This record gives sequence, structure tokens and C-alpha cells, in this order.
Amino acid sequence: MSQRPLLKHIRNHGLVFTELARLRDQTVTAMGLQNYQFHKTPKFVGPNGERLTVEPERSIVLPQLDMLEGVRQQLHQALPALVSVADSEVGYRYPTAALADQNAPFIKRLRSEYFHRVDEDRSICRPVNLSYGIKSRGKADNRQEYEVWMPGDDPTQNPLPLFIERYGEDLPHDVRQFIQQPARVHGWMGVKRAAFEALYYDPEVLGDIVVCVALSVDAYNIGARPDLSYCEEAQSSIASSNAELEWEIDGYYAPTDAYLSHDEIWHAINSTLSAVATPLETAYQQHIIPTQESKTERILSTVAALGTDDNDITELNLQPWEFMQTTSERRVKSHDPSRGVNFLGRLNRLFYQPEHQLPSIEYIHDLIS
Repeated sequence: MSQRPLLKHIRNHGLVFTELARLRDQTVTAMGLQNYQFHKTPKFVGPNGERLTVEPERSIVLPQLDMLEGVRQQLHQALPALVSVADSEVGYRYPTAALADQNAPFIKRLRSEYFHRVDEDRSICRPVNLSYGIKSRGKADNRQEYEVWMPGDDPTQNPLPLFIERYGEDLPHDVRQFIQQPARVHGWMGVKRAAFEALYYDPEVLGDIVVCVALSVDAYNIGARPDLSYCEEAQSSIASSNAELEWEIDGYYAPTDAYLSHDEIWHAINSTLSAVATPLETAYQQHIIPTQESKTERILSTVAALGTDDNDITELNLQPWEFMQTTSERRVKSHDPSRGVNFLGRLNRLFYQPEHQLPSIEYIHDLIS
């Protein structure tokens, strides 16, 4: 079994992405493809000429993680054109907050990757590397996505300058306006993710293009209440636990002297998404949970289904930064006003609550391999 060398670098994003690029390059060379260069997924040019930042991904949602046992091997057997990138396994644990309500035109999301401190109790994890994202609603094909890392991991900052710096003319006016609206926590999800990469090379369909596919398996728990307190209806602070298998386009390789049109590149991307979907949808057709919601939207609908309405959200007035502090300056326990609410401790329940404990990242990798 692979030693999974990238797992020891998950505290260092720059090193992880550099190593993934090196492993991809090695795989392309091993495939006998000479003078190929990597390219990022290009902006999608819409009918009116807008250059949109688009998220080319698909996923299936299943009731239990163990249904995905051996899925990586199944996929490679069904798709000989899908070449595994050796030692590309990487994993993350993170909570995601839904910061926009059911009626918002887009989804607003805060995500924080979590790591244990050296020699720290393994039942505790703490936030680093905050990312702030805006997405089109639902799971429509090729929806827009914008995401930035927040400097200083400070969610109180207005993130608009970061989005403008990163996306410039690709930031539509309605997205720009939406980013500036105040963030309020509507619910949380804890996630552990096992991920690996592959290259899809089918010259008869894609020509010279080699498409990079990132595949990931998420085991996740959705909080029953926005503040993660105990919920009588769910008899837990966790409302639901599912698993999701996602495949996303990371970019593509092409010969150094190739000129590829917008339509050729997007044909290759969409063909790859469909090729990966076919064997998975066939294998899991009896178990797939039909949903048109993104994971962030599932937080909203799950919390709403347990009776929390907009008035409750307004009254709670939860702020993202509160979930990164051990003590709260403005909240106290209802049964003991002398004690502050520890949101960080509540957040840990999404990972470590005994009845719904998320498996280790290594376990997920072992399961799917």
C-alpha cells in the first residue's frame, strides 16, 4: 500500500499543491507524452461574452460511507482511459458554515481547515486557513464559483477587495454586491475528506488534451441547530450524516505548440465529467440520494427542516469568528450564566461525537482504495 506521502504535509498548502503538480507531471511523462504543459481550467465564455469563473464538477451522495468501499479500483477498471496519479492521496478535515439564507441569490460559505496541534489531545482540532466562497445556487452544471483565502484568517474583514484582486473582470456585478452583505451563520457541517488525482486521456474523443480529475470522498455531519446545541427533535446536536463522492476538473495538459479553442477545451472537460459519471451512476443507482442541493445548501435545508426559521437565526445572530474562539465574551450557558459558551468545543462535536464520529482520513483512503 502507498505510504501516502502528502498526508504529512497537509498543514502546508503551498507544499501540497507543489507536490501534486510534480506528481501529475511525472504521470504525464510516464504515459509517454512528450512536451506537454499544464493549463488551469479556463474561464467559461458565456453567450453574451461574459468570462465566468466556472466550477466543473459532479458528485453523487450516498447514505453511508462504507458503500464506497473499493470505488477507486472500480473506477479504474471501468475506465481504462483514467490513469491514476501515484501517491496523490491527500486529506483534510474541515467545518463549513452556510452564511447565506435559503432566499439568497447565491450561496455564501466559510470553510476552515482544521489540524491538531503537535502533541495536542486528538479529540480537539483548531482552525487555520480560512477560505471564503461564493457559489451559484444548487448543483446546476458548471455553476460559478469564487473563493479566496482570508488574510490573517480574519472573517470580520470585508472580503470584496480579495475577490476583486483575484477575479477582476470575472466578478459579475450581482456577485460583487452579494459579497458585501453581512455574513451570518445559518448552520454548520463537519467534513473529513480523502482525495486523490487521476488523468483522463482518450484521444479519440478529446484529441491531444489530457484532463486532470481530482476525486474526493467526503464523510460529513450536519449540525441540527445553527449554534450546534442539543436538538430535541434530532436527539443530538447532529441532524444527519452522509457521504459524497465528487469528481472535479483541476486543469488539463496539452502539447506546448497546440492552439486549442474555448469550445475544444470545454468539450474535453464536459466529456471527462460524463465519462466518470457513467460507471459511478450505474454502480450506485440503487443508493444515490437524489438532490439538487450543494453541501452548503444541505446545511440550510436540514436546519430548516428541524424547525429553525429566519427569526431564530436573527435572534441568535451568530458570527463566524465566534466558532474560532474557546470562550465567548457575549454568550453564556442558559443553565449557568457564570459560564461562557465554547463554540469551538461545540464545533468539535461535528467530528468527535461518539454516536456519529467521523472516521479518520487514513481509514477513508483505505476504504476507497
